[in-house]
Amino acid sequence: MRLAYRFAPLAAVAAASLAAVPASAGCLTGAAVGGVAGHYAGHHAVLGAAAGCWYGHHRAVMAKRKAAAQQTTTTYQHTTPAPAHQ
Repeated sequence: MRLAYRFAPLAAVAAASLAAVPASAGCLTGAAVGGVAGHYAGHHAVLGAAAGCWYGHHRAVMAKRKAAAQQTTTTYQHTTPAPAHQ
């Protein structure tokens, strides 16, 4: 019974993190890299993971915006008629 009490918070955290995966694009990768870098830079793994999560999410949002802008530009290039020469 005590074993169930030990793993219940872990299971709750795992379930909550899986539910939030689409909203946290880039956070998990950034947190992993930042945590390792923070650990080697003076045992600040938690601070490094937080900063890595922020930066990974920022990069994912910028990549998504860039892809959307390129798709919009490509769509307009193919539908624009050629100018008439006089």
